[in-house]
Amino acid sequence: MASAFLILHGLSGSGPGHWQRWLQERLTQDGHKVRFPDLPDPDTPDPDTWRREVLAELAGLDSDERVVICHSLSCVTWLAVSQELKRPVDRVALVAPPSLRAGLRELEPFFPVTATAQDVANAAKHTRLFCSDNDPYCPEGAASLYGGPLDLPIDLLPGGGHLNVDAGLGPWPAMEAWAQGAKNGVET
Repeated sequence: MASAFLILHGLSGSGPGHWQRWLQERLTQDGHKVRFPDLPDPDTPDPDTWRREVLAELAGLDSDERVVICHSLSCVTWLAVSQELKRPVDRVALVAPPSLRAGLRELEPFFPVTATAQDVANAAKHTRLFCSDNDPYCPEGAASLYGGPLDLPIDLLPGGGHLNVDAGLGPWPAMEAWAQGAKNGVET
């Protein structure tokens, strides 16, 4: 049975060579339904607009298994969505969520994050955090900032930076395996 995937990019989108683009292609080739919308104004995003867009995309995501894969700022958007979602998805990957300490003015309207562990649990049957120990966009560490407070299982990828092209991450076969239902964590 084919799964339905919603892949969500972060600030400024996920350009050529990004693992999300590669993953979209791989999942589509395997016969899955994949939505990878260009969220509005990716360089100067509005949190309410992104939240509404994600909810609209979810409404069109119909399958026995629904999987959401977020990178960077879309993780924070997902946490906002989690507080109002009426129908939970099956699985969510939160990859490299940023923090206010990144010092980017564009991120400020997305904070504070008010989602609770219960909100996250209600929004998906399983949510997993994928982060590194040296992400410049989350200097205090996503594992401690998000993982602990939201009671999330964590895949810590040492030295992985922001888990994007700039950090040397392109194709990510282990994320593809997780997306396809592998129960174990991932690595770069």
